[in-house]
Amino acid sequence: GVKDYKLTYYTPDYETKDTDILAAFRVTPQPGVPPEEAGAAVAAESSTGTWTTVWTDGLTSLDRYKGRCYHIEVVGGEDNQYIAYVAYPLDLFEEGSVTNMFTSIGGNVFGFKALRALRLEDLRIPPSYSKTFRGPPHGIQVERDKLNKYGRPLLGCTIKPKLGLSAKNYGRAVYECLRGGLDFTKDDENVNSQPFMRWRDRFLFCAE
Repeated sequence: GVKDYKLTYYTPDYETKDTDILAAFRVTPQPGVPPEEAGAAVAAESSTGTWTTVWTDGLTSLDRYKGRCYHIEVVGGEDNQYIAYVAYPLDLFEEGSVTNMFTSIGGNVFGFKALRALRLEDLRIPPSYSKTFRGPPHGIQVERDKLNKYGRPLLGCTIKPKLGLSAKNYGRAVYECLRGGLDFTKDDENVNSQPFMRWRDRFLFCAE
């Protein structure tokens, strides 16, 4: 049968650990869904939960790895809105991976049918996890040494239009920007390796 998430994932007596990742979600449950069940569903679906019991549940320690909804607050002045606080054990996440962390915390749980609306309001990342991020391979001094530019801000721009240029014309735009005095250019966030401008072609024309 279908699980009642509240039985496993709503743990109001839980005391958070210094190593937990703590998330605050604004939750609007579907009509008839209690806020405790909605908060527990968020904790479950973003960690170890599934909608029914499976035999492989017995092959691991769900109590060690599960997310826990440990507190729920009513949002003042709003109808049927709550803040659900969820604690995640650090072992759920790959070290140094923002992608893995947000895929879990901000992934398919946002399409969960028990919720009318869901928003991640706040996130606390403990030092024990943030220290696993190595950061950039070098700092601003090395950047300045490579560019041979000192004593002033480094100036750059994003190539526009952000989509639609051929790789050759993209390279031409980069050339004109650098020739005009800019120190660097950057790709727009939408630019990846689309059919009209593959990444390798863009790289080669920019290098040329």
